[in-house]
This record gives sequence, structure tokens and C-alpha cells, in this order.
Amino acid sequence: MTDRIEVAAAELRPLLEEFIVWAREHAPGSDPDLVGPAALWHRLAASDDVRRWRRADLRPVLLERMPKVVEDPDEAADGTIGAVRAYLTFLSDTGKLVEPSDSLDDLLDELDELEDDFVEAMEDLIDDVGDDDVREEGSDLGDFEALADELADLPTIRLRPDSELAEAARAVPLIAKARDLAIWVGDAREVGEDSLLSDAEVEEALGVIGLPKPQTEGPLSAAVPQLWNIWNLAVDLEFLEPEGADTVGVDDDTSEWPFDDDEDVLDAWMLGLNSIDYGDPELEDDDLTMTLVGLTRALLVRLLIGGGSRKLGELREELAEAAADLDELGADAWNEARDHYGDPLAPVLDWLVGYGMVTVNGDEVALTALGTEGVVHLVDDSDIELDARPAIDAMTALELLAFSAELPEDEADAEFAAWMELREPAEAARELLEAAAEDDTDALIRVQAASVVGTLGEAAVPAWQSALKEPSLRPYAATHLTQLEVEDAPEPTQDDTHWLILDMWTISAGLGRSEFVSSLRDIGPDLLNNLLEVIWKIPHAHVEELLELISQVHPDKNVAKAAKRALFKARSTA
Repeated sequence: MTDRIEVAAAELRPLLEEFIVWAREHAPGSDPDLVGPAALWHRLAASDDVRRWRRADLRPVLLERMPKVVEDPDEAADGTIGAVRAYLTFLSDTGKLVEPSDSLDDLLDELDELEDDFVEAMEDLIDDVGDDDVREEGSDLGDFEALADELADLPTIRLRPDSELAEAARAVPLIAKARDLAIWVGDAREVGEDSLLSDAEVEEALGVIGLPKPQTEGPLSAAVPQLWNIWNLAVDLEFLEPEGADTVGVDDDTSEWPFDDDEDVLDAWMLGLNSIDYGDPELEDDDLTMTLVGLTRALLVRLLIGGGSRKLGELREELAEAAADLDELGADAWNEARDHYGDPLAPVLDWLVGYGMVTVNGDEVALTALGTEGVVHLVDDSDIELDARPAIDAMTALELLAFSAELPEDEADAEFAAWMELREPAEAARELLEAAAEDDTDALIRVQAASVVGTLGEAAVPAWQSALKEPSLRPYAATHLTQLEVEDAPEPTQDDTHWLILDMWTISAGLGRSEFVSSLRDIGPDLLNNLLEVIWKIPHAHVEELLELISQVHPDKNVAKAAKRALFKARSTA
């Protein structure tokens, strides 16, 4: 951010934090996140006081400024006017709407009058999202949609296991700084209206997180954007939380970072993932700053498309061209960032290295395992399809079975082959059957596991013998052990056969109504009626819903009636 934007943002933070608390009770249907951009541009373009609102301010802010900066016009169309309405009501109800503001009634009347025009402006952005000129105004450098085709064409992306990712996240320097800052803030620290911290507090905070004190003739709080970025990261991580009007405090668990539990560590790291936007260059000119919004995301997605690493010089050239293509000020903004930082990508790389997402070795920039996980998550949030799977060497048997169920047969076979190359056949069989036993409601996983283990021959005998103890797997184990002519193997019973039928029905029902009906017709009504007389006794997780489904969809009325009778018996004995 520029100094001017940072000063405005510092003025707004206490109000917005208090509004969030107020809105939970007084306007639960509003989205506080939609207020921030409108309130910031009101302060920058219409008023030198964040608490003074006039009727004449609303139209230029909402209809001229907002269409240029919204990230999601659909979301903005649905919620911005309501959110601003709630915010103005909050200012009025809490006595923060200062003179010479217009009355709340006048402000709300103006919102009512311009609401249709605002929604129309957002719909224009939505309708023209593919048009280059509109994209320049409604998008930014970090818009993944522009690269959707290249992302869709990427080969399979392999992700590291949570244990490795959590270990890397524990070492992220920026999270440690955010923790230290939050602990320094302590409980119920009062924050100012013009600046969150006094200059004396700013100097102390800089020492806590290891940042140098800048030389400046103005307020120190206006010259330390990196401090405010780490402050905001602490808020994102929920290390810092509003505790009421004009106060913030540290969360009780903050001092425990890095947490012991891997899931807790990754949850925290993901909370701070959107902090990557703080790496975007912060220039003196507001318009030039806005032109380079999304630069950090743009670098990340290009690393992903490039296979995980790129030459820094190539990236710099490509991103400079992207900035120039996106906006007529793009070249000027790039040159200004180069003059300010020496390299327009310097703040981007500093933040991404600090958040554990990239490494820089000479002229080579590469995604870390955390970085790959993060950018895949961001792309997924943009509703763009990626083929991302756990790394073969780190994939559990359950993950293998779950992913393969969604793949074409040849790809699934390749996954199984690669996974089993890393294991002895007996060990592979044991892991697969143990995974299949974890959830006795998942027939598809069970059938897949049995099918693969069935190809391993005698090496799988010990695993099959262990599986006899699992009710959901016993029918498969008995069948395969008998086929292998294992001594003392139990013969499959009629109940075992019925269980296998129920598993197949469960899978066909999951494929859709027509597939299910077709599988029933293959049996024939007479045999099906005979099955319905006994199959209701099987303690299968889906027997009742399958009987109910047969009674609803089978075209033969006699079969449907038999299914209803069987369903009644199953429910009566449950």
C-alpha cells in the first residue's frame, strides 16, 4: 500500500473490527468483508474522515470506483449494498457518524435509489467477463481464469503428505513474527482511531518482530507498511482478535505456536494463505499500486504452470508484459516498482519466501511443497479444475482407493501399479484390505480393494485370512481363499453371496437410477423376488435404503411390493 492508503486503512481498522462485532448481533445477514473496499475508497476519494458520510459520496464511490476493484462481481451484486447499509446503520447507532454527515435516512434513501444501477454495473462485469477491455477494469494480475486452459492442461500435480507440510509450516518465519507481535499486543490493548499504534508503540513493535526503524519526517506509523502487513497476518491467523470497541487482544492459543497437532498447524497456515496479497508492490501513487494488484498470485500460478520452477528473468519479463497488457498504466506501474524496490518482484519474493512458499537460488525461483499445496488450493478456490493427487510414495492405501475410484480405468491401473511397485505384494494386500475395512458403508472402496488384492495371488493369503475377521470383508476373503484352495479356508455362505449382491447394488445405485434399474432387470423378476424374501436379513449398512429404492423404481409392481414387504421386515428387526 502507499502511505496514503495505509493511513486510510489504519483509520478504518478499528471501525471495521468494531463493525464485525456489532454485525453479528444487529446485521447477521450482511457480509462485513464487502464493506472494507467501499469504506476505503470513500476515505480516499470522498472524505478526509472515515466517519463522515454524505449522500453525494455514495454514487461516485459505488458506481465509479467499485466496478474497478471488485474481485467477484456476482458476490458484490448480491451483498454490497446490504453490507454498506448495515455499516452506515452501525455508524449512526453507535454515535460515530460525525457532523456534517447527512442523516441515516438520507443515506439509506440514496442507497435504495442507486441499488439497481450498482447491480446492473456488476452484471455488466459478469456478462462481459471474457471481454479484454472489461477484464482490464474488473480483474487484476492474479486472475487465474485468464490461465484456466493452461492450468487444465497440466499433468498430474503431486502433493506431499500432511506430516511433511506441517513440519514445513512450523518453520515459516512470517507466522513466528505474527505470533510474537500478537503476544506483544497482549490482552485488551486500546488502538487509536487515526493509527492503530502510537509512534512509541510502533517503535517497540518493530523491535519485537525484528524490523528496522525507518527514517521519516512524518508519523512513524505511516512509514512501516511491513509492520501492518504482519499485523494483518496476525488477524488472518486469528492470533489477534477484536475484543470490543477500540481494543484488540491476543488469542489464548497463540503462544502455543508452532502447535503439536499437524492438522492444527495446517489449518492455521491455510488461514494465512491469502496474506500472499501483502506481497504486492506498494507504491506512492494509488492508481499505480492498484495496477499491480495480484502480482504475487500471478507469479505463483506461473510457477505452477512452469512445472514448479522458473528462471527469475523470464518471470520478470512475462509479468511486466502481463501488467502492460492488463492496464494502460501497467508499464508505468512496473517502472515505478522497479525504481522503488530495485526489482518489482522483490516484495513479492520476500513475502513468499517468508511464508514458506518459494525458494530463490540465484536466478531460479521454485515452489516449495507448501507453495504447491497453497497455489493448488487457491486455484481450486477459483473453481478451476486441476488434477492434483498425493505423491505416490506418500499416498495411503485409502487415498489410492478413493482417488482411483474417480479415474478412467487405465489411469487407475497406472496408479495402482506405481503404488504397488513401492511395496511387497503381501504388504500391499494388507494395507489395501485394512483401508477397505475402515468404513463398512463404502462398498465402492471395498470392491476396488478386493479386486486389486485378488490379482496378487498367494501373496495375499495372510491378508485375506486377517480380513475374515471383518464382517464387511469376510464374503470377499472367503471367496478368494476358496478360489486359491487354501487349506481350512471357509466356504462362502449364502449370506456372503447376499452381501456381495448388496455391495453391487449399492454401487449401481450410486451411478444413477437408470443404471440401478438396469442391474435389477439383469437378475429377472422371479430371482429378484426370491432374493427379496431373504436379503433383508443381511446386516448391511445400505440394505434398508436399497429395499426402499427398489420399491420406488422397479417397473414390475410385484417386485416393488415384495421390496416394500422386505423393507418392513428389515425395519421391524433393526
